[in-house]
Amino acid sequence: MNRESQHVEWKEQWRDEYLKWVSAFANADGGTLTIGRDDRGVPVGATNARQLLEELPNKIRDLLGIVVEVEVNLVEEAGHELIDVVVDPYPTPISYRGAYHVRSGSTKQELKGAALDRFLLRKQGRHWDGVPVPGYAVDDLNDAAVQTFRKRSLQSRRLTSDVLDEPRAALLDKLNLIEAGRLKRAALLLFHSEPERVATGAYLKIEFFDDTGELAYHDTVHGDLFHQVDFGLDLIMTKYMKASIRYEGLQRVETFPVPDGALREALINAVIHKDYASGNPIQISVYDDQLMIWNNGELPPDWTAETLTSRHTSRPFNPDVAGTFFRSGLIEAWGRGIERIVSSCRRNGTPGPTFAHEPGGLWVTFPFAAVSTDTNEVSTDTGEISTDTDEASTDTAEVSTDTSEISTDTDEVSTDTHADASTDTQLLGQLADDPTLTLLEVADRLGVSTRTAERVAARLVQTGRLRRIGPRKSGHWEVLP
Repeated sequence: MNRESQHVEWKEQWRDEYLKWVSAFANADGGTLTIGRDDRGVPVGATNARQLLEELPNKIRDLLGIVVEVEVNLVEEAGHELIDVVVDPYPTPISYRGAYHVRSGSTKQELKGAALDRFLLRKQGRHWDGVPVPGYAVDDLNDAAVQTFRKRSLQSRRLTSDVLDEPRAALLDKLNLIEAGRLKRAALLLFHSEPERVATGAYLKIEFFDDTGELAYHDTVHGDLFHQVDFGLDLIMTKYMKASIRYEGLQRVETFPVPDGALREALINAVIHKDYASGNPIQISVYDDQLMIWNNGELPPDWTAETLTSRHTSRPFNPDVAGTFFRSGLIEAWGRGIERIVSSCRRNGTPGPTFAHEPGGLWVTFPFAAVSTDTNEVSTDTGEISTDTDEASTDTAEVSTDTSEISTDTDEVSTDTHADASTDTQLLGQLADDPTLTLLEVADRLGVSTRTAERVAARLVQTGRLRRIGPRKSGHWEVLP
């Protein structure tokens, strides 16, 4: 005997409220509602089966508006008469007394809120990120974000130079980000400096928890989606994780518990599959022994968490966002993100991630391997003294003022205290002359790496010789006596 499933439901006797199940099948992938079976599937017979055979088509037509896509059949089994209501998927939304229901697994769900919005859009052949937004023009988009996309797409060769050289409006049109002269939601997520204007929660939240499970410090990363991926990755790798250091001859080798390639793929996956209608940010939680990414999104109805770890088709939650990321070169191949994450971990010799799906969200967990206690180990998360931990930087040139951060760049670990003192003096001199400089600009002027400038600035803040005033984008530095 078959069990109840995505396409099968049993009821002992008919009640008009069971039209909800008919609408749920019509709104999903179709199915069969059988009247006259108990909850174990045993035939017990439907009362007045022949009368139902005549009445149900009329009720389905009058109350649901379905005519052709439903068959009502009389079936005999084990001496009992059963009614099979066979429902095909319906091309338009079907409501029962103003409510919309859908079949999910072996249960019926009433759709409300964001889930209802997604369902209605899907039935219209649309998706959330493809909806045009009034009140925004092409000139409202961030110049730097658009230019970064042009450069990346040229390098990836996913778009020709002729297309990339076109005016901004023509380029966005080629990317399918404009409809009827209006920017789509995807365009604002991808290229506007404040995508939260159209999608509350369109940002990253990064948190570090100590060994007692208490929140130690956190950051938020705002800005366009490309910036969120780039800056979020850099912030996690330099501030939230420890690198195990070893030397092979004169060559220093550092290993992070999660390789940057795997983490980048995981962030990109979260960004392009996020349900932006939920109003919740992507949350990244870092512990001493694991890193967890929670994304408010839904798997396709016939998928499970196990589907992600096997070969599967590409079904992005936000196709326009995903398509633009693909053309930028940040997505190598459709449907291979999880495979690339696992491969990156394997090459790095670190544990692969696990996946868990729950109503409303997906967890990706990267367990950490045991970290060496070698005295050469460099920690990038030993504390935070920040001028504004609640404000996310949208300027990749400006560093978190985590005063215990020790960079892992090979030119930044020096035993020459005179050289360190010289760099301190030079950096303070540059900022005294022009307090609006970014650390990227300072590094360029001093001829050192950006991470060296970041490390020096963090130390100077800690020792009370330097202070950051105001927001990171519009603020300035103050050299203290």
